[in-house]
Amino acid sequence: MKFLLLFGPQAVGKMTVGQELTKITDLKLFHNHMTIDLLVPLFGFTREMWQLCHMFREEIFRTYAKSGQCGIIFTTVWKFDDPEKWNYIQRACDVFRSSGADIYFVELEASVEERLKRNRTANRLKQKQLKRDIVASEHELLDAMEKYRLNSTEGEITEKNYLRINNTELSAEEAARMIKQKFRLE
Repeated sequence: MKFLLLFGPQAVGKMTVGQELTKITDLKLFHNHMTIDLLVPLFGFTREMWQLCHMFREEIFRTYAKSGQCGIIFTTVWKFDDPEKWNYIQRACDVFRSSGADIYFVELEASVEERLKRNRTANRLKQKQLKRDIVASEHELLDAMEKYRLNSTEGEITEKNYLRINNTELSAEEAARMIKQKFRLE
């Protein structure tokens, strides 16, 4: 079992890189909007929605970790200045570690200009219904940059299997091949 955490700021390409990685490995993709888009229409962007989202994901992680499958890619935005997010990441990793899984961290970074372009791609808009309001989505992207630190600092990530990729100039296919090669994924 493998647990690959693919993280970075909004519209950096996490889901798209994850999709490409599923094409060249046996890993399955569980991108964060699979739960967000399910719960927001019912609860809005409330604290209760986020609590349900985290509980729902953790139950999926527990069940998947015991499934006997090859592994899973989970995408998320990691607010590095939020201790709650650190705890959430730790809990997710602990679920998989307790089942003997190998843990992999992949951090993506890209220029703001490139992220604003990617925010409008057909694939993103098809897969993430809440991003279809481009004006609101761009505002959220820019606002989050001002409020939070969405990429790690040098040496902050101590996970043994860690890769940081600046994918501003890379295709999703190229980034996925880099990940597969670095971690020798099948």
